[in-house]
Amino acid sequence: MNGARATRPLPAGLVANALVAASSANLGPGFDSLGLALSLYDEIIVETTESGLSVEVEGEGAGQVPLTADHLVVKAIQRGLSACGVQAQGLVVRCRNAIPHSRGLGSSAAAAVGGLAVANGLATQVDSEPLSDEQLVQVSSEFEGHPDNAAAAVLGGAVVSWTEAPTGNVGVPRYGAAPIRLHPDIRLFPAIPQVRSSTAETRVLLPEEVRHEDARFNLSRAALLVVALTERPDLLMLATEDVLHQPQRAAAMPGSSEYLALLRRYDIPAVLSGAGPAVLALTTRAELPPEVLEYAAAGGFVVGEMTVGDGVRWGSGAKIPA
Repeated sequence: MNGARATRPLPAGLVANALVAASSANLGPGFDSLGLALSLYDEIIVETTESGLSVEVEGEGAGQVPLTADHLVVKAIQRGLSACGVQAQGLVVRCRNAIPHSRGLGSSAAAAVGGLAVANGLATQVDSEPLSDEQLVQVSSEFEGHPDNAAAAVLGGAVVSWTEAPTGNVGVPRYGAAPIRLHPDIRLFPAIPQVRSSTAETRVLLPEEVRHEDARFNLSRAALLVVALTERPDLLMLATEDVLHQPQRAAAMPGSSEYLALLRRYDIPAVLSGAGPAVLALTTRAELPPEVLEYAAAGGFVVGEMTVGDGVRWGSGAKIPA
């Protein structure tokens, strides 16, 4: 990525932080390719010390995630520091989490992106070159194994992402992403349930092979979705149709499947957020119908409007640049 670099130790007392958004991936037909950042943020604050590792977690994940070097944020920080040619003798890592875990809102991508970004904030204090957005997309996607959530968290807004196989299928795939401008009339209403789901567990529900008819259907809808998101919101109902992953995951999350079907019966474009179980409505309506909100509340969903999230921000000291 950056070529061979001599690793130098960071002095104790450096402080850096990062703010990173939640994200919704797939958006229906755009499996592992389309993503959208949401205005819900995790904050990471890091201080270098003489030795040791201390990890503190507030909010989502508190008491559930490891407070050791196995924490994903810590792994990402170490990876970022190494890529920047620096090394921390010790770290205090504070995570203030607002992104729900295991709901399909990109919490793991946010952890990877935020850890890499906060490493940038440390490295630049000793005049080391930070990772570019392109490099942040690449490395965070390596953690994830696919680029849709990670790219949205890095760049903000809506993104189209892709994966290139390594030469001779040996080595690490190359990940890339390009932003697209979300139409200003589109409003976002995520529905976040109490139940959780694992992406790894729901991926095994997907068949190894698909019919040509299904592949053709999703290709047409994914292409149409880019048009709908940027220029023609009136096409969102058609454009958010999917046959490759949402129907296959329905049995594993019946509450989400029923709520998704209800939204669409009310002519509200809606999709499973990532691997679920959160559901995302994308609509030009100012609000959702009362019947829909009542159904969601009865099913344990928290529904609220969000705006499009910003790309990751990082800085040195106690303040993140606006």
